[in-house]
Amino acid sequence: MTNPPTEGEEREGPVIRDKRRIDPQTGQVREPAERPAPGSPGGGSAAASAGTTTSEETEALKTQLDERTLDLKRLKAEYDNYRKRVERDRVAVREQALANVLNELLPVLDDIGRARDHDELTGGFKSVGEALEAVTGKLGLERFGEKGEPFDPVVHEALMHAYSADVTETSVVDVLQPGYRIGERVLRPARVAVAEPDPDAGDAESGGEGE
Repeated sequence: MTNPPTEGEEREGPVIRDKRRIDPQTGQVREPAERPAPGSPGGGSAAASAGTTTSEETEALKTQLDERTLDLKRLKAEYDNYRKRVERDRVAVREQALANVLNELLPVLDDIGRARDHDELTGGFKSVGEALEAVTGKLGLERFGEKGEPFDPVVHEALMHAYSADVTETSVVDVLQPGYRIGERVLRPARVAVAEPDPDAGDAESGGEGE
């Protein structure tokens, strides 16, 4: 057993409690490695390397964020287009279904119109007829075709044709069957008789003035 040093004896060195600092080959105490100062060449290179890595990671994250943002915008645009297409299809289906129903009612409306023209729309039949016309009007059904209006082949179907000195353009002179439409959709064109300006009227007038 080693006796502790007496009061007059000097210790050989500091007591090393961390055995990892003792070299197992030589038994000597290892000196801690000095860390390079921030301003030294070694320290500056490490800091520059870390800074470069951080910058590259930031650019990579920014690129990924931009790509995800574009994907999100593209997805939103596709969804908006899909929603609009579904809405258009829904409206078109509704209009088509409504047009089919109203088309079946046109003969009944024709009968009501003829009865009114002949003063036969009276009593209970008058109430029913007016109620039916009111309901179809609320659904958007519009009646068109009047005497004296210009002839339009888009909304008129000419069943009779004549010349007249009383018109200055091709015009409707009689409505044989009224037309019906819903908005811009024509369910049935107005069937009419039309008249064009008489080409001989001008020659007759010129001849009369010459005499």
